[in-house]
Amino acid sequence: MWGRTPSSICLTPVLYPYEVPKEPSPKKVGDDIAKATSDWKGLKITVKLTIQNRQAAISVCPSAASLIIKALKEPPRDRKKQKNIKHSGNLSFDDILNIAKTMRERSMSRKMEGTVKEILGTCQSVGCTVEGKHPHDVIEQINSGELEVPEE
Repeated sequence: MWGRTPSSICLTPVLYPYEVPKEPSPKKVGDDIAKATSDWKGLKITVKLTIQNRQAAISVCPSAASLIIKALKEPPRDRKKQKNIKHSGNLSFDDILNIAKTMRERSMSRKMEGTVKEILGTCQSVGCTVEGKHPHDVIEQINSGELEVPEE
């Protein structure tokens, strides 16, 4: 009655070399990531790593804040030396629309207008202005209908 259960029988060492996928070398993956993120120097960015047939495909998934900071065209900074930096630049409404089009597929809103408001909220957090105005004032203009947001 106290014998072995089927789950405790180990047959995997025979199949082990064939079932374990061989991954690409970490050095090669690191070099590929460095090459793909060279445009985003000094910014935090998310990287999507897809491995298929021992080949690593790297795609950059920028956040709204990193897109805004890149649109401000600030020089790259060393995050270890410069802390709590204020981004006091000015963006045009066309820049906001371009960022919203980029972020549209990852946005939780149903309409483009909602995505633009999300980006404007991120502008407020980053600390930049939109066409010389505070981003919340631009959100109020969109809500009142003074400013029209095109659908796509």
